[in-house]
Amino acid sequence: MREFATDPPVEARVGNALRESGETLAAAESCTGGLIGSFLTDVPGSSDYFDRSVVTYSYDAKLTELAVSRESLDEHGAVSEPVARQMATGVRDTAGTDWAVATTGIAGPDGGTDEKPVGTVYIGLAYRGEWGTQKSYTTVERHEFDGDRTQIKEQIARQALETVLDAVESRSV
Repeated sequence: MREFATDPPVEARVGNALRESGETLAAAESCTGGLIGSFLTDVPGSSDYFDRSVVTYSYDAKLTELAVSRESLDEHGAVSEPVARQMATGVRDTAGTDWAVATTGIAGPDGGTDEKPVGTVYIGLAYRGEWGTQKSYTTVERHEFDGDRTQIKEQIARQALETVLDAVESRSV
């Protein structure tokens, strides 16, 4: 699954950036089904900075494993900004990592709507600042990708890692 890979691949660049900053990463994955974790662990030595990937595909899994609120799931649906935000903060806080990334989207071929077509994803990114500094934050971006299910999943996973890379590198400057 390297159709959308760069050279060097983003998973290696993320690893280098995290290793240089001495920071750690966890992932909460829905539509990518563990692909982010797979990409990261393809890099030798990734245990230096990668803690875990939690695949929470169902509503119940998001609720029980990441403490995504029932209200957010009921009101906005799993593919939404509030759910991506809570997934990212949930895995960051339960893993105790510096960074967390979360994906929730529609990989297709079915399940899309006019408002959220196939290929829609919300990518959440959470950062853990030191206690008392009020520097912790969470952001969410919405993207839309084209292709078949496998292509969409790869593009989402790689975009999620690019999001992490941009954030880690911007903090290092």
